[in-house]
Amino acid sequence: MSASPKGAPMAASMEMIREKARMLRIHSMRATTAAGSGHPTSCLSAAEIVAALFFHAMKFEKLNPNSATSDRFVLSKGHAAPLLYAALAEAEVIPAARLLTLREFSSELEGHPTPLVPGVDAATGSLGQGLSVGAGLAIGAAKLEKNGARVYVLLGDGEMAEGNVWEAAAFAAHYGLDNLTAIVDVNALGQSDRTMYRHDTDVYRRKFEAQGWHADVIDGHSVEAIVAALNRALATKGKPQAIIARTEKGHGISFLADKDGWHGKPLSKDDLARAIAELGGAEAPQMIERRSSARLLLPQPAEFPAAEAPSYKPGQMVATREAYGAALKKLGAANPKVVAVDGDVQNSTFSEIFGKAYPERYFQGYIAEQNMVSVAVGLSARGYTAFAASFACFLTRAYDQIRMAAVSRSNINLCGSHCGVSIGEDGPSQMGLEDLAMFRAIPGATVLYPSDAVAAERLTETAARRAGVCYIRTSRPKTPVIYANDEKFSVPGFKVVRQSAKDRATVVAAGVTLHEALKAYEELAGQGIAVRVIDLYCVKPVDGAALGEHVRATAGRLITVEDHYPEGGLGETVLGALAEAGVALSAYKRLAVNGVPHSGKPDELLDAFGISARQIAATVKQLP
Repeated sequence: MSASPKGAPMAASMEMIREKARMLRIHSMRATTAAGSGHPTSCLSAAEIVAALFFHAMKFEKLNPNSATSDRFVLSKGHAAPLLYAALAEAEVIPAARLLTLREFSSELEGHPTPLVPGVDAATGSLGQGLSVGAGLAIGAAKLEKNGARVYVLLGDGEMAEGNVWEAAAFAAHYGLDNLTAIVDVNALGQSDRTMYRHDTDVYRRKFEAQGWHADVIDGHSVEAIVAALNRALATKGKPQAIIARTEKGHGISFLADKDGWHGKPLSKDDLARAIAELGGAEAPQMIERRSSARLLLPQPAEFPAAEAPSYKPGQMVATREAYGAALKKLGAANPKVVAVDGDVQNSTFSEIFGKAYPERYFQGYIAEQNMVSVAVGLSARGYTAFAASFACFLTRAYDQIRMAAVSRSNINLCGSHCGVSIGEDGPSQMGLEDLAMFRAIPGATVLYPSDAVAAERLTETAARRAGVCYIRTSRPKTPVIYANDEKFSVPGFKVVRQSAKDRATVVAAGVTLHEALKAYEELAGQGIAVRVIDLYCVKPVDGAALGEHVRATAGRLITVEDHYPEGGLGETVLGALAEAGVALSAYKRLAVNGVPHSGKPDELLDAFGISARQIAATVKQLP
């Protein structure tokens, strides 16, 4: 759209930006009044900023604003979505007639932005995440593509209290992302009260400078000051830039400016007419286009040749977390779009194997899991096959970021290692025992739980080829290889690893508990008792009908065994799938970790919490 800035614009250009800001205000107010809801005053405070960004600083293709070479804009203060939509309309990216469909069920213009709108890379609205997404977009452009594309992130001062913002600031400075500019709209008014620092813009400046950013403090309603700051940002090399803009919520309208009680409230029709008159008036839209113009086809994972096959020996002792790292390296060879981020546990998750092979595609996220996940979202938005890894327990603190990744329809792959009590002596703070429940609740997510190295490699490749959020649950202990290297793992799917016509019950397990179930099988076989053992390596989605055939074959007797708390885990997955398939149970026992665990040896803990081979065998014998 805009040419690359080469010094201060002419006075006429300043007038053009001011006129655009005026129209952005009018569009925002009209849209929210038509919707009967929204945040017009949050839009009014940033109108000059967004006008200067879209019509001076940014270069993008209006027919393809998400192209690799286009500059990107992330609206971290997502409640100001009408302002973004107004800018896209004025830039002819979307029809201006669409603005009055804001928040309608049939409209892509939702209350907060999502990638259904051209020019939007990730969903925002859960505050504090936009700068991390922007960092992911920027690191892709700067370190991988090296194409000169810039990323601009608009934040509200209220969300600057979020720790995620400062995780992102540290990450961006560490990687020297000089193609990333953050603009903070300091209007001093939150939803229910004045913001923490009110209009003390120097606090924000000092915080950014302490993180290693270049920082400017400006009048956020002076077009000349905004343009000059954007030009300085463009000229800054070696570090990201922050523009701290002192603004006024509701600016430009006398009865709204800096007034409490207007957050999230649209104007009445009479107040709208009065406000537009104050701004000098504007013609009403001639027509409202009700037909959706949504960007319905969102990016899919890149296609790539098959990765190198696993090469393990039967019975070989390999931890699934180690096989995950081996699989990443093979995927990196097969697919140049594979990138990985790790949360300073690379020698535990084994993502370091990929990092050593492909250092240019590997990024250290350090101990900042919220930022790590949203950086992966930004990389995914640029078309990369993004993997991020940490201990399963630490991903809980990034759950909001994972939730928003699903709202973004983002294709990201997360690996959680060190799941369950089987990690042993480190104790409960390090044990992922809630992760299956949280990922199962993510819409469209795929949840994979490999039990051996072959399955771990195959399922990691499967994740790379699937759309949406994919979660791979890996274990700390070494477990024996039980599958042939050419074994296939469909999704949904499971493996029947032991069965006979005389099976008394079906035992469904995964990960470490599968190996406990196999030990129990041997113990029971020695006593003349046969059981069917199923490896539920795909925890979501589940084929309940196929699973039900095996449960019916064992007269409806079922045991589920999981290294996870009982709520939301493997047992509830199986019960729900069987219920939907209409499968009745004659007897059921769920073995899971009940209560907060304690440090101890892995075998000791498995037995103490009722999920060991001994406990499984005893439960089988107790079934009626």
